[in-house]
Amino acid sequence: MGDRKLSADDVRSLYERHGPALVAYACTFVGRFSDAEDVVHKIFLTLLRGNTVAPDEPLAYLYRAVRNGSLNARRNGARDVPGEDAFNAGDQCFSRRDGDRESALALEKALGELPEEQRETVVLRIWSGMTLEEIASTLGIPLNTVASRYRYALEKLRDSLRPYLNDERGKR
Repeated sequence: MGDRKLSADDVRSLYERHGPALVAYACTFVGRFSDAEDVVHKIFLTLLRGNTVAPDEPLAYLYRAVRNGSLNARRNGARDVPGEDAFNAGDQCFSRRDGDRESALALEKALGELPEEQRETVVLRIWSGMTLEEIASTLGIPLNTVASRYRYALEKLRDSLRPYLNDERGKR
């Protein structure tokens, strides 16, 4: 893309396409939905200033920026709330389209029990729709590491969410 700057339309398009997934990703680090929104909004406000050269891989750039911003926010917030679990801080980061709050909370609890690296990989794969190759590139780690983290995370999530996967009411 060279030295082309991101236009307001570019930024708006990126936000419309990826904003909710970026907020979900930020939740994996900061826990509270409002904090995750703040992180994502700050990044997009920076982009709207028009000083950012259009990255070659905009999606990878956004996820790295959200990760860095989230880790900074968590580090700064850690002074205010010592010992608070980053993902289970009390806000609901995910919701179901059918409004089933109980299973959404069960998912958040199960995700919160995963090691951060596995949780991050699952969110990038499922909510962001990134391929394992894109995740490896975004995180700067080997593809085999990403694949292992994803496989182990899914195994743990299946075990944790088994009651919801086999729901006799047929709602899920």
